[in-house]
Amino acid sequence: MTKPRPARVLIIAGSDSGGGAGIQADIKTVTMLGGYAATAITAVTVQDTNGVHDVHPVPVSVIAAQIEAVLADIGADAIKIGMLGSQAVVEAVAGALTDVSVPIVLDPVMVAKGGAHLLRPDAVEALTSLLVPMADVVTPNIVEAEALSGKKIRSPEDARDAGEAILGLGAKAVLVKGAHLKGDEISDWLVTPGRAKEWIDSRIATKHTHGTGCTLASALAVGLAQKMPLEQAAWRARDYVRQAILAAPGFGAGHGPLGHGWPLAR
Repeated sequence: MTKPRPARVLIIAGSDSGGGAGIQADIKTVTMLGGYAATAITAVTVQDTNGVHDVHPVPVSVIAAQIEAVLADIGADAIKIGMLGSQAVVEAVAGALTDVSVPIVLDPVMVAKGGAHLLRPDAVEALTSLLVPMADVVTPNIVEAEALSGKKIRSPEDARDAGEAILGLGAKAVLVKGAHLKGDEISDWLVTPGRAKEWIDSRIATKHTHGTGCTLASALAVGLAQKMPLEQAAWRARDYVRQAILAAPGFGAGHGPLGHGWPLAR
């Protein structure tokens, strides 16, 4: 009997030397959920749990070449886009994905957990006009949803409204992550045309949440690559992130990484 082939996810994102976010978190997530991870690295960051200390961009031509090489040989069943950094990179990635027909999950990485800006202000417009319309799902946190929608978000209902505004930019679906709002509960909204699904969970009291956004987007991408319906893939992605937070190893003095390997211990 032929063994089933794992679903292929091409990840376009930056590298995190601390291993908690970026390409490293993406690869761990896709692998743990049964997929095959290929990568196109957009930047090398000097990063630990205390923050981003330096960023070395990868040449735009090399980023595009990585994407083209993977798609031409290995192929992809879904694509996850994370840190891009500049307008030139946004444009190059959009150009390299012009003829792609698989699901695209766009995590609009703008600000790192420690506060470092990872997307230049002039790149936001390019991201909005070029990549958001290509995305099957956009996964902004509250800060990113405000930047993309132009709306202030002070409540879960505001987050839903921002998601609907981002749909208006051309995205097929938006998963707005509500952890930046205050309160003992976290509300996330999956917004699609004509429907808004809310998930509410109790907040986990921990500082070890580095890489949650990268992890969620990659978990969602591998679910779509495995042909899961969107709502099921989003639910599993959220559950994976929650369990990985609970399994965090406690590394570092700042915002520590998740326990991406938690399913092995079940």
